[in-house]
Amino acid sequence: MTSTTTTAGDDHAVARRLADSAGEVLLGLRAARTDLEGAELKDAGDRASQEHLAAALADVRPDDAVLSEEAKDVGDRASATRVWIIDPLDGTREFSERPREDWAVHVALWQDGDLVAGAVARPAMGATLATDAPPALPERPGGPGAPVRLAVSRSRPPAFVTALAERLGAELVPMGSAGVKAMSILDGAADAYVHAGGQYEWDSAAPVVVARAAGLHTSRIDGSPLTYNREDPLLPDLLICRPELADFLLDAIADTHATA
Repeated sequence: MTSTTTTAGDDHAVARRLADSAGEVLLGLRAARTDLEGAELKDAGDRASQEHLAAALADVRPDDAVLSEEAKDVGDRASATRVWIIDPLDGTREFSERPREDWAVHVALWQDGDLVAGAVARPAMGATLATDAPPALPERPGGPGAPVRLAVSRSRPPAFVTALAERLGAELVPMGSAGVKAMSILDGAADAYVHAGGQYEWDSAAPVVVARAAGLHTSRIDGSPLTYNREDPLLPDLLICRPELADFLLDAIADTHATA
């Protein structure tokens, strides 16, 4: 079992260490508990990763508040200057479907009004992207005129994104968790991730701060800023994309809404 003790360090490194160590917990659970399937494995993964991250944050950042998908708030977020926004297991469905790899752990830090550090671990892929070492944006296959590739949910593709793809003549690239879809742009597997239809701050905080550090565009689908640590954590839509496609996609999204 991975220790919950985390050595103090800068926030970027802490985010990476926490995401990686939670990923190790999840990989160990998935390998050891072959008796669990479906909802039981989902619940066990959520619980194990949440307990690990909660203990690690209490150890290394005891004065910070925490907003998690899987637990009640820690600390008074309304007056806090530092809040960790975490999703212990993003893509629980994919986690429960061995040997799928498209699930993730999200760890982000909000400080004084904006996201400042974070990490998205994809444990089954053996890959973590974080703000301590932002990846370089790869060249776009096919060049500027190539069809746009939109990362989209493999199980519940939003009708809005399907309509947007038809308008653009875009290619849909199905995959699992929100973090995996967002990071696929930095892998070079997609050009944009557009979501409309319901998400919470923990779904996007870590992918957004990592994407920003790597130079990607991030916003709501109307182009307004994504803001975090609000009283209501619902943050239902977002656009993460290569920067050269931002205006093109925002115009297409507006046109799609106008004709819906």
